Order: sequence, then structure tokens, then C-alpha cells
Amino acid sequence: MMRWWHVISIRCVLLGLASITNLRAQQPASTTTAADVQGSMLFASNCGSCHGSDGRGGEHGPDIATDSDVQRLADSDLIAIAKNGVAGTGMPAFGWLGQEKLTSIVQYLRTLQRGQIDIKLPGNPKSGEALFFGRARCSECHMVNGKGGFIGSDLSLYGAAESAGQIRSVVVDPEKNLPPQKKATTVVSHTGQKFTGMLKVDDNFSVSIQTMDGNFLFFQKSQLTHIDLGSYSLMPANYGATLNDEQINDLVSYLLHVGSENSKRSPTQSSKSDRDDE
Repeated sequence: MMRWWHVISIRCVLLGLASITNLRAQQPASTTTAADVQGSMLFASNCGSCHGSDGRGGEHGPDIATDSDVQRLADSDLIAIAKNGVAGTGMPAFGWLGQEKLTSIVQYLRTLQRGQIDIKLPGNPKSGEALFFGRARCSECHMVNGKGGFIGSDLSLYGAAESAGQIRSVVVDPEKNLPPQKKATTVVSHTGQKFTGMLKVDDNFSVSIQTMDGNFLFFQKSQLTHIDLGSYSLMPANYGATLNDEQINDLVSYLLHVGSENSKRSPTQSSKSDRDDE
């Protein structure tokens, strides 16, 4: 009797293991969650400006994505570093973000360390296109696929080389997240005249800017008393208030979609060089 009970028990265990295996096989592939999106946006707005949008280092911060010493740190250690900062290194404390947001940042950093950085916002590219050329008025300054304004950068390939979090951070807070070369430049002549526009040329002897009306102005540096590179952003600073989260997601998704599609059609065109011309 005991022998039969032993055989039946083993069969039940085997059937249970087989069922678990089948259930796992039937589970859909992992998808982007709200936590992924939050971590991406938090990283872009709080960490990306120093460590780079991909975590591989920037002008003011080291590589935290591929550095093996950082990869070996426990999540709790990384959270503690982000919470308390590192004295004497320029790394500030982000304890004010709270435990939940710090955890989301560290979880997103782990995806960067694994090379899984293609997190897409759950937006609608079609709705984003309508916003770009409509209510958001992006096309008054920016061009996509030959349509739009000229004073801002051509965004036809922008989304092919930037993460969703980085694009969103620029939309929501351009003054903080745009690099100086993408902001307006102001020059002052010896006569006291002030001119503002987008920088086009900056060499040892001259400066050229394009003003909002489309004119190109050329100056010898010897004619100028002051040159303020990246003085301020020309982008609206209130998108975070005038657009809701869903609309911002739509706008970001449109830029990601059009950038991806254009990069497929023009594989030899360098999106980096396009950004350098912005």
C-alpha cells in the first residue's frame, strides 16, 4: 500500500512540474511596464545630464552602465549612494526623491547595464503627430520630413538615437536638459546692440547666428564685447503644464516612431551628425 502511495505521489509531482513548465512557456514576452517608464524618465531628468542618457558617462559623471565595479554593487548599495550622494565627488544626494523613485532609478540602471535601453512610452504616434503640427506648435520651429520650421533642429532622425526618457525630459524641462549648443546664443556689439539666435558658426575669429526671422548674422569676434553661448532655451518651458501625461507620451512616441522609420529608410545617414547640426 505504501509503495503504491509513493508511486502516485511521484507522478503527481511530475505532473505538477510539467504544468508549471507549460504555463511558463505560454506566458507572453515581458513588456514595458509603468515602472519601466517611470524609471526611464526619472533617470533622464536626474542622472542623465551627468552620466549620459545611456549611463555610459558624460561631461560631469562617470560610466555607471558598463563599469564592472558599479555592476557588482547590490541594489541597496546603489540606492544608498543615490540617496546620500558621495562627498567630494560632485555627486549630490537625491534622498528627497523618496525610496520608491530611487528604486525605480536603480531598476532602470540595471536595464542599461544589460543593454536593454529601448523602452518605449505607451503613447500614440498618430496623436503625437497631430500635436507636433498642431496644438503643441513644435513645427513652428522644428522640421520633420521636410515639413515645419527652420530655427530649431530637424527632428526627422532625432528619435532614432535618443531614449524615450531623454526626449521626454527635454520636452518637459528644456532649460535644464538641453545642452548649451541647442540653446539660443546672445552676442553684444561694441555699440551696445544685442542680437539673439541659434548658433551656426563659432570659430577662433567669428560667430554666426540665425535669428528668429530666418536672417543669418555674421560677426568678427573682435567686433563683440560679449558672447553668451547657450544663454537660454527657445523652447516653451510650460509643456508640463499645458499638456497632460498622455499627450506628452504621444508626442514622444511620435518622435521615436518617425526617427525609427527614417533610420530604416536611410541607414547610411548619421543621426548623430544630424544632432550635431541642431
